[in-house]
Amino acid sequence: MTTLLLILIATILDSLVAFVGAISLFMSKKKFEKIILYLVAFSSGALLGGAFLHLYPESVEHLGMDTSSLALLAGFSLFFIMERVLHWHHCHERKCKVHPVSYLILIGDGLHNFIDGLVIAASFVVSPAFGVVTTVLIIAHEIPQELGDFAVLVYGGMKRLRALMFNFVSQVTCVLGGILGFYLSSVYSASYYLLPIAAGGFIYISASDLIPALHKEESVKRSAVNFILFLVGLAFIFVVKALEV
Repeated sequence: MTTLLLILIATILDSLVAFVGAISLFMSKKKFEKIILYLVAFSSGALLGGAFLHLYPESVEHLGMDTSSLALLAGFSLFFIMERVLHWHHCHERKCKVHPVSYLILIGDGLHNFIDGLVIAASFVVSPAFGVVTTVLIIAHEIPQELGDFAVLVYGGMKRLRALMFNFVSQVTCVLGGILGFYLSSVYSASYYLLPIAAGGFIYISASDLIPALHKEESVKRSAVNFILFLVGLAFIFVVKALEV
């Protein structure tokens, strides 16, 4: 089996993880709404963990502290501007049924998945065995994260079926990254600059949209559960990162 075919299979499998949110279709609306905030709490922790424990440190390793920090701040600022533009044009001129954070999470995740595709391609170029291990680790990381992202899309106002399809479009950028990573080695080097930009976006989404939503919970018991799930999201990224070493 050729290396390109292995890369395509791996990245397509990774893209199908986007449909993990389909399990919600078998839940009642009332039951799903009860767990959405819990998933948002997990996702906010996972986004911060992904930014500070995975994307940013890896970019520092290849680009240096100064360049990575500037790119991270640029990513944070870019997502701030994009949310303002989305709010002005999508919410100011018409009734805002879908919160801008839904689109931001898709953009940030699309960048992240594109980078994952580049990483998968690079690992298969090294060896098929290394490629398989890398793919398994990435998919293991993606399953809970995609479930959290799906919850954020629904929380932001998207219908569940629409959220599934948009999440898949965001996830399928992994295939594009895999193909480009195989044919253009220079693209893989350029991907290091995307890492801190995606990290800045993840920090912005978590800090400005998701965590404030958690503060709206008035129940002390549920707030405690949300905080625990936030820590679980952080811990999950930490464990996955440790397994990659």
